[in-house]
Amino acid sequence: MKRLRAAAALAVASLALAACSSSSEPEATATSSEPTSAITVYSGRSEELVGPLFTMFTAETGIAVNARYGDTAELAAQLIEEGDASPAQVFFAQDAGALGAVDAEGLLSPLPSQVATLVPENYRAPSGNWTGVTGRSRVIAYDSAQVKKSDVPKSVFDLTDKKWAGQVGIAPTNASFQSFVTAMRVSQGDAKTKAWLEGLVDNDAQIFEGNSLILNAVDAGQVQLGLLNHYYWYQKAAEIGADAMRAQLGFAAPGDPGALVNVAGVGVLKGGAGNADAEAFVAWLLSDTTQQWFVENTYEYPLIPGVAAVDGIPDLDLLRGPDAALAELADLPGTLEMLQEVGLL
Repeated sequence: MKRLRAAAALAVASLALAACSSSSEPEATATSSEPTSAITVYSGRSEELVGPLFTMFTAETGIAVNARYGDTAELAAQLIEEGDASPAQVFFAQDAGALGAVDAEGLLSPLPSQVATLVPENYRAPSGNWTGVTGRSRVIAYDSAQVKKSDVPKSVFDLTDKKWAGQVGIAPTNASFQSFVTAMRVSQGDAKTKAWLEGLVDNDAQIFEGNSLILNAVDAGQVQLGLLNHYYWYQKAAEIGADAMRAQLGFAAPGDPGALVNVAGVGVLKGGAGNADAEAFVAWLLSDTTQQWFVENTYEYPLIPGVAAVDGIPDLDLLRGPDAALAELADLPGTLEMLQEVGLL
């Protein structure tokens, strides 16, 4: 564990130094007020969330981040369309599926050896072309004023039961939901997954634009259950106080698709191969300091061993999702097509 943390720190230092030495203004230092170089990052994570993080990176390294923000799936499609002509050096994605889709098109380059294996192997690509940065668990949020904890379904397949008609919130356009569906396809097969999606439609599942809106609806008693990522609850609890929350979190049984642990991750594009600034950015995301920033600001799971998660959250090692490796979630186009076929997109 200590060796992993030391390696991360060394990678940040060495790559940042290399980036600064390759700058067009060699006399500038990493702490200068004006950036000495720049990278273009396509970010599936919102500006509100990671904009301050990018500012921190620039302040510490002297490398400016020209960020293009957007939906992760749309950015993945844009990168595939742009191909080798893309102006981006880095893809910072909300989920593993989009990274896998871009990697499957041969658009990612191998990560620097200093950082390629820092994260446990189940949270990175076997190819070494992308790595998870933070983890998030899928959960079933429930309105504790209407639903007893013991009555919360332990499997997402139970959500099509007529007892939950009109009472389940989902966000089909959200990248995390799409990766979760892809994981179901991998572990359960297309036929069973499509039948489940059609069951949601028939059961009048309520459609929302995002996870936070689902959580708000559950907390207000507008729906009794909702599928989302765990950290949205912790963010809202930090804002209004955990005692003020009607919405609580239920976890699906181990092995159920609803127990998927996905990652926000990063890859260096072919256009950024060998770019010291891009490599320094990846190393910085995996440093202890940045991992702790995610814990304190987004309540996601850190993926570097030795960095503690937020208090009260289930241990990441105890969460076991479906039999579907994150690297197998690359068929995002197939999932989008299925969601369109059942009328959820």
